[in-house]
Amino acid sequence: MSVEPTVTSGAGQQPEPSGDHEPAGRRFVIPERFFTFQSYGALLLVFLAAVAFSPRRDGEIVFLNSDNLLNIVRAVSEIGILAVGVTFVILVAGIDLSVGAILGLAATGTASLLMVNDFGVALTVLIILLIGLVFGATQGYLSARLGIQAFIVTLAGMQVARGLARIWSGGQGIPLAYGDGEGLAPETFALINSRTFNGTVPIPALIFAAVGVIAIVVVRKTVFARHIYAIGGNERAARLSGIPVTRVKVAVFAISGVLAALAGIIHAGQLNQGSPNDGFTYELDAIAAVVIGGTSLMGGVGTISGTLAGALLLGILNNILALNNIDSNVQLLVKGVIIVAAAGVQTFRSQR
Repeated sequence: MSVEPTVTSGAGQQPEPSGDHEPAGRRFVIPERFFTFQSYGALLLVFLAAVAFSPRRDGEIVFLNSDNLLNIVRAVSEIGILAVGVTFVILVAGIDLSVGAILGLAATGTASLLMVNDFGVALTVLIILLIGLVFGATQGYLSARLGIQAFIVTLAGMQVARGLARIWSGGQGIPLAYGDGEGLAPETFALINSRTFNGTVPIPALIFAAVGVIAIVVVRKTVFARHIYAIGGNERAARLSGIPVTRVKVAVFAISGVLAALAGIIHAGQLNQGSPNDGFTYELDAIAAVVIGGTSLMGGVGTISGTLAGALLLGILNNILALNNIDSNVQLLVKGVIIVAAAGVQTFRSQR
């Protein structure tokens, strides 16, 4: 997969001081090239560690089994799609804490529309994606136009989405049953939980890959992406340059909402149910994937491909710990250490 150029933006760059001695208080700065490949190096190290510590069955390394590797991609598909949307938001120096709750709302709505309202698959998907679009765009408008911090807006949005999901479902999960009669979901929706290419590649993995490729193309080839990086690097300078800052911010939150809704549809298809509790804490894993992928929480610096690598890293880590029957509490501890380490490295980034 190709790597997008990492873009930084800022005003008033100061010349490097000359002389034999470092100025007092100057901290060590890691070259920018390191951050460009940070996520890929970390992914490679975790992959090699997984191979080394994988249990063996009949002399075969279980981790390297093709079914296991494809299951890793399937397992991270929802988090990966959420992370792509969150990357766009973080690139404009924002944050979106509502994506996990929007996923739960989308999963609940999908199950309800299919089972209770007897809607077709196409209409259901369209309605749910539209809900995600409106929800995300509303949060972007409140943050960009009214000046409310994105942290507060999306924290409130998380509560609103959970509440709407509970109202929609009556506080209960809605199981999916497939068939042609009334009160049954169309069997075509069950294809989400199936595999293609002779029963090898999971459909969610293909959707995840497609979202990643489209996002990479957008970041590499569009003026919209250049506006995103410019706003994240220096919003005031971007506004003075004529960039429609409010419009771009609303758009990135809308993208995040649509992708969260898409992940919710996939979630309902994979679990054959929709519940208001679905997606709980998923936003934390999505943000973790973005941070591990090298995107700066200060905005203006990062890549989509790095985020994809970060999501795969978390998936491999979860998989190898599960294969070795490591306690779930220890799994959380290990993931927390990796996230802190990735964020800590960012402090040595040059503020050029």
